[in-house]
Amino acid sequence: MKDESSADPLIVTHEAPIGWLVLNRPQVRNALNLKTWNRIAEGVAELASDDAIRVIVMRGGTPDAFIAGADISEFPAMRADAAQARAYRDAPNNAIASMIECRKPIVAMISGVCIGGGVQVALACDIRIAARGTRFGVPAARLGLAYPLEGVNMLAHTVGPANARDILLSARLFDAEEALHMGLINRLVDPEKLEENVRDYVLKMATNAPLTMAAAKLAIRESLKDREERDAKAVSGMVAQCFDSEDYREGVRAFLEKRRPVFKGR
Repeated sequence: MKDESSADPLIVTHEAPIGWLVLNRPQVRNALNLKTWNRIAEGVAELASDDAIRVIVMRGGTPDAFIAGADISEFPAMRADAAQARAYRDAPNNAIASMIECRKPIVAMISGVCIGGGVQVALACDIRIAARGTRFGVPAARLGLAYPLEGVNMLAHTVGPANARDILLSARLFDAEEALHMGLINRLVDPEKLEENVRDYVLKMATNAPLTMAAAKLAIRESLKDREERDAKAVSGMVAQCFDSEDYREGVRAFLEKRRPVFKGR
């Protein structure tokens, strides 16, 4: 049997203009252990630094799982009590922050199961496209653990407080159709067409102006904060950067010349 502990839990692939983050723990349906959380942060940073990559896609290595939740086998040694849980939390926090703060769009390609921490990772992506038959859920109430405010806030902002209560308090699993109805996912496609649909979607997105997409991500992120905590200056700076960019001039020129613009991200 292959030694799973020696395998890279996240495979990073540069396929310009798409960058791929492929979760690679099939034996445990990509359950999130400490190494995986650390690799997510590293993988996002690697793709973010490649100017040829315009859009990032996160997916499971096999169709049967996006992420099946946390790797509970680590809990007795690494998350046995509140003190250990606080220390452990740095890795998930860093991974989620790296995704949310990444200037490039991140699309989740979801199939199989998306459970617990998998929902948290999916929520950190900008767009979520799922296959019919995918099961979702956050079964923390069956384990006796609780999520910190940041994670719950992401869920409530996305699906609304009523649906967030349903998901967290019932701890039930639900199907992709219900996830779409809640707003947890953006698109629902047939399983055999999932990768084709995602590729088509992100390749079209990759032709958009990178600075504009980065500005949109920042503005949306700041708009979700309390008014006194928003960094309006940073958003204004990004708006000004777009208007001063070569891409803005190219976009206007291409429109007037009735051709597709070719953006360079500067």
